[in-house]
Parts: sequence; structure tokens; C-alpha cells
Amino acid sequence: MKRKRREVDTMSMSFLDVMSSGLGSMVLLLLVIKITEPIRLEESTLELEALLTQYNQQLAEIVGETEDVTRERADIEDDAKLDEQQLAQLERELARIRAIVLEHEDEAAVSQEITDQLNQAKQSLTEEMRRLFANNRPKPQDYKVGGIPVDSEYIIFLIDTSGSMKQYEWDRVQQQLQETLDVYPTVKGIQVLNDEGTHLFASYRGEWMPDTPARRQLIVEAVRGWNSFSDSSPREGILAAIDQYYDPEKKISLYVYSDDLSRGSISAIVREIDRRNAIDAEGNKRVRIHAVAFPVYYDVTGQLLTAANFMILMRAICQRNGGTLVALPSRRAD
Repeated sequence: MKRKRREVDTMSMSFLDVMSSGLGSMVLLLLVIKITEPIRLEESTLELEALLTQYNQQLAEIVGETEDVTRERADIEDDAKLDEQQLAQLERELARIRAIVLEHEDEAAVSQEITDQLNQAKQSLTEEMRRLFANNRPKPQDYKVGGIPVDSEYIIFLIDTSGSMKQYEWDRVQQQLQETLDVYPTVKGIQVLNDEGTHLFASYRGEWMPDTPARRQLIVEAVRGWNSFSDSSPREGILAAIDQYYDPEKKISLYVYSDDLSRGSISAIVREIDRRNAIDAEGNKRVRIHAVAFPVYYDVTGQLLTAANFMILMRAICQRNGGTLVALPSRRAD
């Protein structure tokens, strides 16, 4: 018996065809998307790497240009420093020439000035100093230390303790100190500071040391081994000495020992000391200021250099404060 064949529903087959075609299209679309997505990502990565490479090249160029500018700036600064050094050298040379000219022009005047100041010093001695000199009268030439009048009852030594002085002139510093002490028969008080205002004996800061033979010997021995910072400018020490030791009842002389003026304006220092060391009620300066110039730089280099500035400064200060400037002879002449 023949089986009866089922009739195929054409509508069902059409539906299946449609569904199969749609499903296949979706599957194909998904496959296409999956394939093209990594390709696009790879292309984006390559573009980013190329852009990064370009930026790195630009950065390298900028760094190179910056280094060139830095080197050019350093060269310009070096040239400026060299110009400043040359200018400073010319200024020192000009000061040296001026000092030499002044020295030759004023040689006769200075000699007369020293004589006049000696006569003035003798006339201004106090009664006690007259008595002391009467009992122990020095020779006429001993009334001055290298041309410096001796008429005070209190003396302050202001000593430059810089390296140049310590290395080249310290023996003459001690010699000058001893000679000055020897000329004074006796005084009421002594003090020793460096050009920074630092005391040789800190325990006597603000006080006068008593004058005894033992104390004088101790001062000379202590100065021999004295090591203290100094910037080779007498300004600080002079002002400290005036501020701490001025007394209207005391006749005070200040001795400045130095070889150099390393910093500071000459006119500004002179004006400041004028204000601080004002004229007292009797018309005299509070403290008489003398100076001894040591020719260190000339002995070592053959040129005056900044020593000329010290000479100009102290010549003005001594003239305006009743003192005398003495320049020691060069060792080159020995």
C-alpha cells in the first residue's frame, strides 16, 4: 500500500527561506564587523605611533634649540664678566695713578702738615700728660710714631687681620705695635680690635684694659698668634671703636693698621665716619684717627691695586679727624 505523500506547504517553505536568508545575512554582517574592527584598531595604533614619533622629533628639535640658547647665554655672561674685570682693572690703575700724582703734588704739604700737627699735639696735652712726659720725657723725634702725634691718654689699635697682612706684614705689624706702645710712657687704658670690630681679648669687650708692663707684653704676644676673620675694610672697626669707647672726658686716639680696601665706597665711608665721629662741645673730634699703611700689594705684585683705595680713604679720614696717615716703605727697597 502506497504511503500517501505529505503535501508541502509552500507558505511554510517561503517563510523558512526568508528566515534563512535573514539569519545568514546577520551572521555574515557579524563576521564582516569582527574582521574589519581589528583592522581599524591597527590603523589607529599606527597613526598614533606616527604622531608620537613626530612629536618626539619636534621635542628633540626644541631641546636642541634650548641648549644652543643656553650656550649662547653662558658665552654672553662670560664676556660680560670679562668686561667687568677689565673695567675694574682700569679703575684700579686709574686710582693708582691718581695716588701717585697726589703723593708727588702733596709731598711738601704733607711734611708741613705733620709738623703743624705735632705742634698742635704738644699744645693740647692735658696737665696729667704734661706731668708724665716731664717725668719720662722722650726725645723730640719720639713725640710722633712715624709722623703721628702722640697726645692721648687712651689708645685703640685697629688691626687688619686679613690673609695678606698675616702672610706678608705680620712681623711689621708687631713691630709697629711695640714701637707705638714704647713711645707712650703710660696711658690710662688700651684696647685692641681688628677691622671687623672683634676684640683681641673678648673678656675686655667694652672696657679699657689697664696699662701695665705685663699687659703690654701680653698684648704683643697675643697679636702674634691672632687669627680672626677680616674682609679688609676698616669701616666696621672704626665705627665700633667710636660707639663703644667714646667718652667726652677721655682723650682717645685710634690707630688703623691695614694694607687694603677690598669693598665699600670711599666717599660713603668717609661721610658715615664723619657723622659718627662728630665734633664735641670743644670743637674737637670725639676720637683722633691715625693710620699706618702697609705696602703688601706693591711688594707682592709691583702694583698698588686696591692699596691705593685704602690710601685715599685713610688720607681723607685722617685729615678730617685730626690724625695722620703714614705709608710704610716698601720691602722692595730693602
